[in-house]
Amino acid sequence: MTEAPPKPRKAPGKRISFALAVLMHVLLIILIIYGIRWQTQKPEVVEVELVRAVPPAPSIAPEPKPEPKPEPKPEPKPVSKPEPVKPPPKPDIVQKEKPKPPPKPEPKPEPPKDPFKEQLERELKEADKRKVADAAAQELANLKAQQTSSAKSSALADYIAKIKGKVRGNIVLPGDIKGNPEAIFEVAQLPSGEVLSVKLKKSSGNPAWDNATERAILKSSPLPKPVQSELFSRTLELKFRPLED
Repeated sequence: MTEAPPKPRKAPGKRISFALAVLMHVLLIILIIYGIRWQTQKPEVVEVELVRAVPPAPSIAPEPKPEPKPEPKPEPKPVSKPEPVKPPPKPDIVQKEKPKPPPKPEPKPEPPKDPFKEQLERELKEADKRKVADAAAQELANLKAQQTSSAKSSALADYIAKIKGKVRGNIVLPGDIKGNPEAIFEVAQLPSGEVLSVKLKKSSGNPAWDNATERAILKSSPLPKPVQSELFSRTLELKFRPLED
């Protein structure tokens, strides 16, 4: 019997290259997975057990295949921030417009002043002041005159009352007098009060009463003097009634 030919043996270098290629792919896949997980969550410790390859036998190694480029890592999507909630718009407040004031009229330019007119106005004002002052002075003078006249009249009335009182004390009343007739006499006297003459100006209608009064006037000489010398009068008018008020 013929022996079967021996099977050809595979070269040990190809097996090692294949193992290294598989190992590199595994490592690349692990790195890609680890990178993605590192982007999304906290990195975790990954334990990788490296198998030490058996050193190849000295032989002519085939040229290594170029390593595939790693895939680009996906950029993390930016996290969108929630938009702030806008407050509801405030209702517009309708403000009533205030009525604008009417424009002020522009002041008219003043006409040039007339010096003669100003002088005349000053003189008129001074004349008015003088009139007011004169009127006030005249009113005061009249008031003083009235007061003086009133005082003089009062003093004169007292003076005449004293004379009539003295004369009445010297009258002898007649018995046939009826009613209260009045007799008026005009008496002339000296500054000393001495009676010069007595004249009947108006008869009472009763001759007895007229004669009795005349005799009493003459008997009363000298007549009383006034307190104020300016009240003296040379002629006096005296009225007498039997029954004085």
